[in-house]
Amino acid sequence: MKALIKIGGSLLDDATSRHGLARQIAAVSASGIQVTVVHGGGKQMTRFLEERGIKSTFVRGLRVTNDETIDAVLKVLAGSVNTQLTAALCAAGARGVGLTGIDSGVALADQLDPELGFVGRVTSSDPALLNTLTVAGYMPVVACVAGGAKGEVFNVNGDSMAVAVASAWKTDRLVFLTDVPGVLDATKTILPVLTVADCAKLIADGVATGGMQAKLDAATNAVTHGVAEVRIVRGSDPDIVARVFAGENVGTRIIAGDRS
Repeated sequence: MKALIKIGGSLLDDATSRHGLARQIAAVSASGIQVTVVHGGGKQMTRFLEERGIKSTFVRGLRVTNDETIDAVLKVLAGSVNTQLTAALCAAGARGVGLTGIDSGVALADQLDPELGFVGRVTSSDPALLNTLTVAGYMPVVACVAGGAKGEVFNVNGDSMAVAVASAWKTDRLVFLTDVPGVLDATKTILPVLTVADCAKLIADGVATGGMQAKLDAATNAVTHGVAEVRIVRGSDPDIVARVFAGENVGTRIIAGDRS
């Protein structure tokens, strides 16, 4: 089984949370599942820039990334955040290997919108490096930085990166570790299972908006491109990774169409 786990940057900002998740992910890997981790780091990026007197500007939820900001992306996202997470995974017994999407074409991107600067849209993902590492027992830990065809460096949305990599790597399960317990209906009740059609209706009805709409768009993109299932769960819940892979009905499971 192949599993891609995407971790939001806010879950990695605290050392206790980071090491707790690392222990759970390492245990999943030790059980024989091939695991790749994709991580964000927006909170850390904003703090780094603020400490240097640089205000972050967002357009449609995406950080405008100029020369100054892309340098911070490399220092923070591909640097400290990636290294700290890889170190935590190694300490937990996994054989973590820190990467970015630039390495060996794991994620190739082009410019999403000139207004956003160096923000990329992943156009292709080569899974060869992930296959080589995971078959040999290593765990790729991928920061959301992609390369361009002409050597550009792009800041990429973490959910979009996770979907592109998971689809190319032919992942059986994509797990989003987020700050919400799952997808909620209009009464704030967790929806345990959703199909692509269900997701579209939640968005059309205005129930899923903002960040959750983006998550559902990413999830439906994944399951329509070969990922067997997507799970959206709250990363801070106790033993959440272990519970997902133990088969517990936690969070929201998103599938292509058949609920059976």
